[in-house]
Amino acid sequence: MIRPAAPADVPVIHGLIRELAEYEKAPEEAVATEEQLREALFGERPAVYAHMAVDEGTGEPVGFAMWFLNFSTWRGVHGIYLEDLYVRPEARGGGHGRALLTELARICVERGYQRLEWSVLDWNEPAIGFYQALGARPQDEWTVFRLTDEALTALGS
Repeated sequence: MIRPAAPADVPVIHGLIRELAEYEKAPEEAVATEEQLREALFGERPAVYAHMAVDEGTGEPVGFAMWFLNFSTWRGVHGIYLEDLYVRPEARGGGHGRALLTELARICVERGYQRLEWSVLDWNEPAIGFYQALGARPQDEWTVFRLTDEALTALGS
């Protein structure tokens, strides 16, 4: 079962983010607090959205997708950028990841968005295979750049 996240889900989402950071071998980089997530998701001006994958038998959340709108200047319409998709290891293979992506694709189609995009670590072969099986194709000609910490401060000061 997939449902939009609710404020009561924030502690669970925070925990799932920590699990994802561990899986991606970068736990020290996941410094977001529950309060930051609550504000971003449910504050006066929500900046991101989330959906929960819930085990139908237990009713417990087993995964989540966090996303936000992007915009294509070439196509002239919004799209969805999937920031995080994570399903707990014990729940993988149960269709939760596919259901989360299906829901985001449904939102795109319903709203006239023309892209659903995300990044995946190049060593995460299980995820790459899963995404390709859904029909997603890598954008190999693009390189992601990022400014953070001292470099961001230096440029922005």
